[in-house]
Formats: sequence, structure tokens, C-alpha cells
Amino acid sequence: MQIRRVELREIHLALLHPFETSSGRTTERHVIVVRVEDGDGGEGWGECVADENPYYSEEWTESAWAVMTRFLAPLLVAAPVASAGSVDGVFAHVRGNRMAKAALETACWDLEARSRNLPLWQLLGGSRIEIASGVSIGLQPTTDALLERVRHELEAGYQRIKIKIKPGHDLELVRAVRGEFPEVPLMVDANSAYRLRDAALLRELDRWNLMMIEQPLAHDDIAEHAKLQRQLSTPICLDESIRSSDDARHAIELGACRIINIKLGRVGGLTEARRVEQVCRENGIPVWCGGMLEAGIGRAHNIALSTLEGFSLPGDVSASARYWEEDIIDPPVTVSPRGTIFPPSGPGIGFAVKRDRVEMLTARKAVIEA
Repeated sequence: MQIRRVELREIHLALLHPFETSSGRTTERHVIVVRVEDGDGGEGWGECVADENPYYSEEWTESAWAVMTRFLAPLLVAAPVASAGSVDGVFAHVRGNRMAKAALETACWDLEARSRNLPLWQLLGGSRIEIASGVSIGLQPTTDALLERVRHELEAGYQRIKIKIKPGHDLELVRAVRGEFPEVPLMVDANSAYRLRDAALLRELDRWNLMMIEQPLAHDDIAEHAKLQRQLSTPICLDESIRSSDDARHAIELGACRIINIKLGRVGGLTEARRVEQVCRENGIPVWCGGMLEAGIGRAHNIALSTLEGFSLPGDVSASARYWEEDIIDPPVTVSPRGTIFPPSGPGIGFAVKRDRVEMLTARKAVIEA
């Protein structure tokens, strides 16, 4: 595989509804869309999931744009690679910047799958022909508004509900949702909003039969999560703390979690995501696919990833219509009435990129050629 051309576009997409977590409130996404092209005219598409600010991680739109245009894309067009699975080796000397790397690496996976006339999920080794879908609900202005959102998503068929929590907005929210929906599969996501000194409060969540508590403690911590997990009956799910298969292995060995959320951007792409899934599967740790308010290209890659055997829990891969008035892919991602998504049968990501819409939404563009 020889990448001859890399095209980057930053597009601006307004969310249908603001999305609020303990880290902040998002109303518009600044998404970097990647298109790679080989010498035979084949193409592949990727998406950078970095936020507009460095609050979820140290990466953000501006840093990702800079590192891709100045370092990663020039490296990619300069060196032939054996396959998409070896692209991470091309980037090995660039430390961190996993979301930027993932955007380019996933585009190469799409290119290779198209060149082989295979659906990406089959090239990855996926085995699930139907994946379970859950939803993530951000912090709402009132408890009644939260209950209405939960009701709406359950009526749409979603199999699992995740609600965001933060100090001062936690126990009463869980109590309200459980009071109204006692049987719904429910989890909470703290986005690193608590500390180990809050263990007594977090233990109160044990009474509400939650599937998991996602990332309650610091984003870069594993050791204190292990201490907290020993105090809870509810499984801890690690998100921000897991940036590689080595992180997953260390967390499992320390007993820091019983579930792991895998996000393509956070771990650096599909190749490392498969390694994380393998480590978890071999150690009996269930995984699920987390979301980063992706547009359609990133959502399509998440669907492909979610077909791997270890993804046994409903992920945050939901319908395009939950987020966008109009997505950048055709057809948009849809969810069945029973809360599932069927991986597409077409080659690559299996969706057509709406080039005219991408062009219309473009705020800036860069092209790097061999």
C-alpha cells in the first residue's frame, strides 16, 4: 500500500441538542475528516474524534490538525506500508497524539477493505452480524427533562441507557431514573469527576443495580481505581485510563475494573483497538464501543469495530438522527426497533460519503502529497 495523497478537511456540524458532561457543554462539533488516496486512485475515509478543547484529553482539534499536517501525513505519504495494520508502525516515533493517528490509520483500513472488495468489519475479523446499541444522555437542565429523554430513547428501542453524572448531580438522578424505570439496563458515566475520597458517595450507587460506573476517578489513574473497585459491588468501567493494550493488561492485573470501554481515537486506531479487545477477551473482561459525538464516518468505523467477538455489551453507537439534522454519509446510520445495528455489506466502511455536504461544511482544507 502506497498512500500518494492525504486530504484533510475541518467541517463544522451543529448538534441537534447540546451535549453536557462534567467536562463541559458541546453545541457544535469541529470534525477533521480525512481522505487518503493510493496510486491506483483508490480512496479511504477516516475521522478525527478530538474535541474542540483539551478537556476530555490533551488532544483537541487544533493540535490534531497541526500534528497531522506537519508530521503524520508527511510520514504516511513518504513510506510504503505492507497493510493498514502496519500504519501504526509508520507513526511510532511520534509520541501520543492517538486521535490524530487514528484518523489517518482508520482511513487506510477503509482503503484496504475497498481495494479487497470486503466490508471493513470482515477485514477486521468481526463475527457479529448484528450489534446491540445503547445511548449516552448528557446532563439535563432538570430531572424531569432527563426522565423524558430516557423515556424517548427506550421507546426508540435502545437496549441500554447511560447517564452522565458529576458531584452534586448524581445520586438523585440515579434514584429518579430507577424509580421511573426500575428494570432498564442503566449505567452512569462520571468522566473523571470524582476522587477516591468520594468512595462513600460512590458506594451509595451500589443499591441501584447499575451495569457499571464509568471512569469515576482521574483520567490517567489505574491504581486508585483498583482501590475503589475493591470497595464497590458495581463494576467499574475504565475509559480515559485505557490508551493501549498494555494499559488494559495492567488494569486487569491490578483489578482496577471489570469492564473496559474501547474508543478508536483514544487508543490510536483500529489496530490497537483489536489488541485491546484481544487482551480483554482472553481475560474474561467484556468490552463495548464508546462514542465521541462522531459524524457518520467515525460512526461507521465504530460499527465495524463493534462486530469483534469481545464486544458483548451495548455500545454508544447510535443513530445519526440522534445528533445531526443531516449526516455526512449516505445512508445515515439507523437503529432497528429492537435497538440493534446491522453492519453494512458494501466494501470498506459500507457508506457513501456525501462529498457535496462535506465541501459545503468545510472551514479549512489541507492537502499533503508524496
